[in-house]
Amino acid sequence: MMPAAPPVFLDRDGTLIIDKHYLSDPDEVCLEEGVVEGLAMLMGYGHPLVVLSNQSGIGRGLFSESDAERVNARVDGMLRAHGIEILAWYLCPHAPEAMCACRKPLPGMALAASRDWNLELAGSYVVGDKVSDLKLAAAIGANGILVTTGYGAAAAEWARDHERPVFDGLRGVAEYIAERRSES
Repeated sequence: MMPAAPPVFLDRDGTLIIDKHYLSDPDEVCLEEGVVEGLAMLMGYGHPLVVLSNQSGIGRGLFSESDAERVNARVDGMLRAHGIEILAWYLCPHAPEAMCACRKPLPGMALAASRDWNLELAGSYVVGDKVSDLKLAAAIGANGILVTTGYGAAAAEWARDHERPVFDGLRGVAEYIAERRSES
């Protein structure tokens, strides 16, 4: 059965949580401002929430995949404490020079999520703080949205030049998606 609303693919570091540069310690996880409110709104409208995260620190030998999974579990627990359910978590463990198919902006993680959960990619949303998130959106026929948290401020000009919406956090993103929903 297809979900009633298109999925929202979310970046982790700099979008859901404060980017701590190669974060490997779950005790250092801090949610970005407005994340709980924004995700609660999206869930309320029936959007499946999926996290897609490049974790090149694994490929660079800075931390292990189990370290990254422990960080994901910590974020998931913090969100669940507020009633927020992430459908699935995907990560790319490769360094950029590995030339894998799963590292954003390539669509590998999104394609896996589509297969695993029967999600329609066309018309979905990709939300992140980097140009690679917006390019992933273009690659899968999704709507790319930039948040200016994390590295987003540095990418805002590129996003605006490419007519992608820019918001200061997930609450604004959720309001934008809700508005688009009411227009259709």
